[in-house]
Amino acid sequence: MTQDQPQYNILLFYKFVKINDPQQFTEEHLQYCKDLGVKGRIIIAEEGINGTVSGTLEQTEQYMNDFHANPLFADMIFKIDPSHEHAFKKMFVRHKQELVTFRYEKELDPNIITGKRLSPVEFHEQLQQEDVVVIDGRNDYEYKIGHFRNAIRPDVESFREFPEWIRENLSQYKDKKVLTYCTGGIRCEKLTGFLMNEGFNDVAQLDGGIVTYGKDPEVQGKLFDGKCYVFDERISVPINHTDEDIIVATCHHCGKPEDRYINCAYTLCHAKHVCCEECEEIHNSFCSTDCEENFANMPAKQQS
Repeated sequence: MTQDQPQYNILLFYKFVKINDPQQFTEEHLQYCKDLGVKGRIIIAEEGINGTVSGTLEQTEQYMNDFHANPLFADMIFKIDPSHEHAFKKMFVRHKQELVTFRYEKELDPNIITGKRLSPVEFHEQLQQEDVVVIDGRNDYEYKIGHFRNAIRPDVESFREFPEWIRENLSQYKDKKVLTYCTGGIRCEKLTGFLMNEGFNDVAQLDGGIVTYGKDPEVQGKLFDGKCYVFDERISVPINHTDEDIIVATCHHCGKPEDRYINCAYTLCHAKHVCCEECEEIHNSFCSTDCEENFANMPAKQQS
């Protein structure tokens, strides 16, 4: 294997489709993934499937072919990133109530109600229009290291907080043109349906999410500043492939521009914080002196 020839793929995918026995499907799919040799995280619910896996070129090709051979998933779209190694250490397949935890009081089926889907080119064009409201459909820490220019920063730590946050902060925009975006598109499927139920009149979403936008040959990630947070070992990936690319976050310790996240080394904290390589070494990967002192006072067997 050479640096010029990636021998692995990372697949990002989801589909809203009714699965009659999601618990059994979960058990069978976990065994299938283990037998095939792919690694990653997959959520299965009665409403469908949402996941990311990594594997060799042959493994991921087989994975996609097997899914497309199933009538339920024949048209499922896979977003593919070449890689030189696995993006995960293990394989998890879990059955949950929702593909993305929203806990909205009304049923939200994206096959019935969801915002208009915009291609990367259409989204880029509408981003530049006057009087448009752009909502980042991700968590606050995802926004911090990268986002579309002029997007509203969500004051939420989890997706389930969006309904209350929007009702309290964005109701004045119900008659505006609203654009939403997220990492791969799945959260916007629910978020735009919620907005429409709440009386927002003109709602659209970036089809395929930020990762698709960054791969479009015409757009090349323009107007996205920083990097996109991803839920695997890479932590973040570049999106803007033009000379406009800038770093928007700063190191938690020294304040210089930085776009890499690490977890606090204190096992009872593990807070995500932006940290440059120099400060990671200086502060031993702790987010604060309190965490470093608390860690030092822990019994040795609890420190690992």
